[in-house]
Amino acid sequence: MSRETTILVTLVVYKLVLILIGFWAKGRTHDNSDFFIGNRSLGPLVASISYAASSASAWSILSLSAATFTYGISTVWMLFGLLVGHSTSWLWVAPKLQKAAHDKKLVTLTDFLALEGEEKTRRNIRYFAAAIVTFCFIFYVATQFMGAGKAFASSFDVSASSSIIIGGGIVLLYTLLGGFWAVSLTDTLQGLLMLFAAIVLPATALYEVGGPSGLWEGLQAVSTPDQLSLSGPNLGLTAVGYIIGTMAMGVGAFGQPHLLARFMSLKDAKSVRTAQKYAIFWFFVVLGNMVVLGLCGKVLVSTPLQDPESLFFVLSDGLLPTLLGAVLLAAILSAILSTADSQLLVSASAIAHDIMGEPNEGESHLWVSRLVITLLCVLSMLVAIYLPSDIFTRVIFAWTALGAAFGPVVVLRLAGMKLNPRSILPAMALGTLSTIYFYLQPDSVGDILERLVPFLMSFILLLVFRVKQSEKEKS
Repeated sequence: MSRETTILVTLVVYKLVLILIGFWAKGRTHDNSDFFIGNRSLGPLVASISYAASSASAWSILSLSAATFTYGISTVWMLFGLLVGHSTSWLWVAPKLQKAAHDKKLVTLTDFLALEGEEKTRRNIRYFAAAIVTFCFIFYVATQFMGAGKAFASSFDVSASSSIIIGGGIVLLYTLLGGFWAVSLTDTLQGLLMLFAAIVLPATALYEVGGPSGLWEGLQAVSTPDQLSLSGPNLGLTAVGYIIGTMAMGVGAFGQPHLLARFMSLKDAKSVRTAQKYAIFWFFVVLGNMVVLGLCGKVLVSTPLQDPESLFFVLSDGLLPTLLGAVLLAAILSAILSTADSQLLVSASAIAHDIMGEPNEGESHLWVSRLVITLLCVLSMLVAIYLPSDIFTRVIFAWTALGAAFGPVVVLRLAGMKLNPRSILPAMALGTLSTIYFYLQPDSVGDILERLVPFLMSFILLLVFRVKQSEKEKS
């Protein structure tokens, strides 16, 4: 078979498996709790790997390796920040949030954000949280579909628009069928495939350059001094700002609704402890190896790349047999689709559950959820087609905005802080709007203003207006 035919057959078989999983999961989906959180009964493997796959998205496979290829070893600070953020989230946030979700019968992250306060205050928190989620995820999902366009364009004579429509249609089908069960199971399969890809291609590339010593020698021969520096072109206080700003990407992990839903869905404390090991191992291997791949690419690819985010495809085509390359292309699409489906599901929950509330006995909002998923998927495809952008920039913006809006509330409440319910909405607004403001300004060193300052501003506001101990005693 030709290369194109081999890749096409691999992808068709893979997508049929995903759709069959969706049909299977449909039989286990009866109400909002099933559709949005799997009735809080997920096991450790499914919860951990689906979390990892949903978090990684196209940017970890395409953009992290591209950033390393472009900027050099200073990308290690981004890697370190993400590993610390995700590890802390699993080791500290997961056990507490899982217990809270089971004890209080929470379905979404917004349920946790709006736990206390007067009815009007809680309703306003729900509405604003739903608006933030919907706004951010439209652009977030659009970037995943753009990644699908790049993946198809690397192998077939297919337009980016057609690729986006094909990828979006597949995600829409299995997400509509089975909800959280389908999303979690397909994400687990996709996460394992991503793990395989993140081992095979970097290992092959590292062997090709002569191992670690050959890699370092090659980098010294082809890199600029800035690319070989841990702080890039920055010195002194500027270097400190660069390192802090780059590492600050990790704090966004505390506020991602589609990831925290996995913590809430775990069935018991034992499952949490097992899932912690799986998830942290996955992140160390996948993210670490993408940095290795970017460095190897710097040595192996002698001509400049018009689009550095195509590095994975260039190395895959040049180093691997056709069949294995086809499997790795499926892994790229896995990274893309596994994030898009989770985000569509959370966006639907923001409307059907957080705004409409629990249905009356004998009723169901599943039709609303499926309608919202369809509309958001179509809108995201239109954004991907008519408002294109590079994957990295748009993903980091959405990641940072969600982290700044929700992360401080999650961290302080799980730490046992008694928050003033009336300060939660202003803190969420401050985190979101300041992220947008700094995003529109010229980049700071390490983008520290966009990545860290909004989170800190929201955090400080909540801390200043928290309920003091004396006030709790009076009440």
